[in-house]
Amino acid sequence: MPRQVDFYVKDDGTAPIEELLDELPNKWQVKVLAAIDNLKEAGVDLPFPFSSQVRGRLRELRTRFGKTRLRVFYFGDPRRVFILLHGIVKATEQLPESDIRIAEQRMAAHIQRLQRR
Repeated sequence: MPRQVDFYVKDDGTAPIEELLDELPNKWQVKVLAAIDNLKEAGVDLPFPFSSQVRGRLRELRTRFGKTRLRVFYFGDPRRVFILLHGIVKATEQLPESDIRIAEQRMAAHIQRLQRR
């Protein structure tokens, strides 16, 4: 059964992953959307190298196009919905700490919103 996957939405109403997808070449968009579909189908059972833990509850969807690495940070929220937080395009294997912090801040903001409801 497919799992629910949602985009994180900032206070201004924009969704960072939608913005990333809009900026990517079509061939790269297809790769990222396929990774998201894999997450919908496999959920927490999505294995490495398609998904890996970053830190704590924060995980990354992993795909590549040639030597370019495409990453989407996500986590499973308390409602058991996967929230896509932040995406990057990079040339090296290492994840930039600044991008990890952005994803963690968005994860915390999302959890706070749920608690206020």
